[in-house]
Formats: sequence, structure tokens, C-alpha cells
Amino acid sequence: MTATRLLLVEDDQDLAGLLGRVLGDEGYLVTAAPDGQRGLHLGLSQEFDVMIVDRGLPAIEGLDLITRLRSRGVSTPILVLSARGTTAERVDGLDAGAEDYLAKPFELTELLARLRALLRRHPDRAEHLVVPGGRLDLAGRTVRRTDGGLVELSERESALLALLAARPGVVFSRAELLARVFDEAESETVVDTYVHYCRRKLGRGVISTVRGLGYRLGRS
Repeated sequence: MTATRLLLVEDDQDLAGLLGRVLGDEGYLVTAAPDGQRGLHLGLSQEFDVMIVDRGLPAIEGLDLITRLRSRGVSTPILVLSARGTTAERVDGLDAGAEDYLAKPFELTELLARLRALLRRHPDRAEHLVVPGGRLDLAGRTVRRTDGGLVELSERESALLALLAARPGVVFSRAELLARVFDEAESETVVDTYVHYCRRKLGRGVISTVRGLGYRLGRS
């Protein structure tokens, strides 16, 4: 599976370590930089799908780093993390070229949600994910079968498969899938319905039922 490539530029090593573990568990391939100079080098020399940039960095300050990347043609979506959270400071971050700005302290769930939103707004950055028997195109909401056939998916079918494919082997409860893919106001039976739809289109082996726990990608 091709993971979403993320550049994390953060000088607080404890925070960087925590974020690296959490983001890795969410299916991101994280490359960390401890200062702005290293972040600039990595941002110019490697391809990333999304970046997280701390504002108070040594060597090159965070907003200066973003300005330099943008001036060199790097269009990767960037989320700024900063202890500076006034309206004026947020405006400065967005004017420098960031797509989003999150003030410290923050909730990890909000950070993850903002990253997902950034990738949805930039579908050209979305990776193809491996599913049993083919590859899921997140932008086109299709699965290209290994035999060359093309299967079209609904938005919810695609979102369900994408979540499972991003963390293969992980079992998701129906409640988790309801919260992360569907409207939480709906019944958990909607999860079962869309699992059925995916199986009908792609075969029963695309999603397995783990009795008493939930669902995961592929066969048990």
C-alpha cells in the first residue's frame, strides 16, 4: 500500500515523537524535521502529500519556511501548528501560504480531522490505496481491478474502503465506522448496508467480518 506522505517540521521532540506515532498509526508515512533549515531541504528535495509546520522553529522560522517553499513552486498543502493563536497571527499564517492553522494546545482528533479535510480539498494529492483485487482511486471513487476492469463507487462506499485500506489489518467497530464515515445520527445498520454494497461490487473478500468486534479490510 502507498501511504500518504507527510512532512512534520517540529522542534519539540516530545511532541514530534507523539505526532509521529499517532500519524503512523493512522496510515501516514511521516518524515520529521527538527528545524526550519532541514524542513526546507526536505520540502524542496522530496515529494509530500501534506505538511505540518510549527511556527516557532529554529534556523528558519515557520512562516518564513512556508514563504520560501511557495516561492520555489512547492504547492503541497500545509497546516501550521503554533502557540500563537490570535486572529492576526492566524491571518499571517494563511497569508504566508498555509491552508490551515491550528493553535496549541490542540486535540489530536481535531488535527487528524483537519488533515483529512486538507487531503479532500486537494484530491490531486490523494494516493491510490490497495484493496483486495485492485487499487482504490480516492479522487475518482473507482477501483481498478487487477484484471483491468473498473468499478465505480459511491462517495460513502469509497470513504468506507479508504478508511479500511489506510490501516489494513486493523479492526474497526461499527461505532467507529459510523463516526468516521457516516452521519453519527444514523443507525449502525447503515455500516452493514454499505459493507454489503462494497462486497456486492468487489466480492465478499474485500471486507471481512470479525465476529463480535467489527470489520477490517480483506479476508479473515
